[in-house]
Amino acid sequence: MSTIQIPLSVLNLVPVREGEGSSQAIEAMVDLAQATEKMGYTRYWIAEHHNTSTLVSSATSILIKHTLEHTEKIRVGSGGVMLPNHSPLVVAEQFGTMETIYPNRVDLGLGRAPGTDQLTASALRRSQSNTVYSFPQDVETLQKFFDDEDVQDYVKAHPGIGTNVPIYILGSSTDSARLAAKLGLPYAFASHFAPAHMDEALSIYRDRFEPSEYLDEPYVIVGLNVIAAESDAEADKEETTMQQFFLNVIRGTQNPLSPPVEDMDKIWRPTEKQAASTMSSMTLKGSKDSIREQLTSFQEKYNVDEIMAVSYIYDRDKQKRSYEILKEVVDGN
Repeated sequence: MSTIQIPLSVLNLVPVREGEGSSQAIEAMVDLAQATEKMGYTRYWIAEHHNTSTLVSSATSILIKHTLEHTEKIRVGSGGVMLPNHSPLVVAEQFGTMETIYPNRVDLGLGRAPGTDQLTASALRRSQSNTVYSFPQDVETLQKFFDDEDVQDYVKAHPGIGTNVPIYILGSSTDSARLAAKLGLPYAFASHFAPAHMDEALSIYRDRFEPSEYLDEPYVIVGLNVIAAESDAEADKEETTMQQFFLNVIRGTQNPLSPPVEDMDKIWRPTEKQAASTMSSMTLKGSKDSIREQLTSFQEKYNVDEIMAVSYIYDRDKQKRSYEILKEVVDGN
């Protein structure tokens, strides 16, 4: 059986499951990291969200450190650090410190969105100026902080200098694609929740890519939702957890990650169903054979360099099995 040669990674928003709390969510985050490390996943990224009671990923760097501490070789990073919320120097010091403790295991994915609502963003910001617009300069400042001693200015990151923590540009728009291309950095597209501009963004990134000291040619990571199960019918049922998750986003409600239901049509209105289906359209779903067929078709069209899988599955063991099935597909098992 032919293999689909592509590295696989994990994105985790650290959701709180119904009937559990923050402590169990963090425990589940570590548990999944350990399981996917054993399966041979490349990297494990943790998101940044604020003022969301059902997501425990606000102090991203602390969660990354905690995950590094409880794993052995998988790369762990941010998917991403929302840079407008942070001083580049503080980010460089935090990630430089982690790279010093855990060499060659730390990734820094950077986004320009706040990862929250505007009121919370104002509470987070280091100044009242709109730091979204300084994102390109902040990225370059970070690159310098991680570079060698001879290019440093008066203000330096200790530790940080010479650590060369790899930077990835995250995005869901064409703006981020242009920036990643201009800086010659790898690009991670958030098609797991914002697929609308994926085709255009990937084309822009690949067409405009300028080789750099970091990368010779474009490198594309794409976020995909994955609901893999023993059968298509079981995957259909497990998918209702993800559908409820996206319904939360649409309604602006904060319900925990909920168990699967028999009939989503009793819960959502047709317009909500349409909106959720649009947001989650980039999903691999079904049995191993179905996942193989969908992934092959996806790669024939997009030929991305790496897939970062997000699995909103309520049952922890079924979630791990979903990641296992995806890895078996890629490995040709």
